[in-house]
Amino acid sequence: MVTSYMLKFFLIILTGLLFTSCSSLYLPNVPNTPMLRNKGEFNVDGHIGLKGNISANAAYAFSDHIGIIFSGAYVDQVKDKRDFTSDFLEVGAGYFTTFGEQKERVLEIYGGFGFGNSRRVYKDLTFDGPVVTEIQDASLNKAFAQVNFSKNKKNDLRLFGSKFPLSYGTAIRVNYISMKDFTVNNINAPLENNVFIEPIFFTRMKVGKNLNLQYTSGSNFGLIKNENLKGGYTTLSFGIVYKM
Repeated sequence: MVTSYMLKFFLIILTGLLFTSCSSLYLPNVPNTPMLRNKGEFNVDGHIGLKGNISANAAYAFSDHIGIIFSGAYVDQVKDKRDFTSDFLEVGAGYFTTFGEQKERVLEIYGGFGFGNSRRVYKDLTFDGPVVTEIQDASLNKAFAQVNFSKNKKNDLRLFGSKFPLSYGTAIRVNYISMKDFTVNNINAPLENNVFIEPIFFTRMKVGKNLNLQYTSGSNFGLIKNENLKGGYTTLSFGIVYKM
């Protein structure tokens, strides 16, 4: 059960990170949390973050306890002094189970790998417009493991005279990100790697037979001090979840 202490802990982390400037070649996507329950279930969801990043996830239950997950992410930020683009794909598999008196709790454990590309373009502002001063290109590999936990809430949300069932959950993901290639202005630069711990909290509101709205919040911590692969990003996004 998520206590008020845990919620305050998340709020403190997120508030601090919101006021922290971060520039990394790795931007975390919204983790795949399908919360599968039975064989044959198919889950797909899409999310938009406050930084303009887009995440899409899909999952399928091959049996009553084995599922596979697929994820993709994309971002294209254009700012006065720095542009950032990134794309990522990942695939994984794992175990899921339900428990509790009414099978209201779901536990999932997944592992997998992925790959992607990132580009940062630094600019100086002049009277004639922005002038590019540096271009960084990186190819990234990823290996990850994560644990998801979800519980249906007994009390529904009452809104406009209607009831909307709620569920909430957490996920803790460990990512190992390594550079396959890294260039600065087309010149090879030292490669970096890092281990990222990414805890998230999500809330779902059922608005249709198979349709849910989801709010996700979380954070990203890098265990290795790097110049280009580092933590500090927040995960704040709104999405739609469809389960068949």
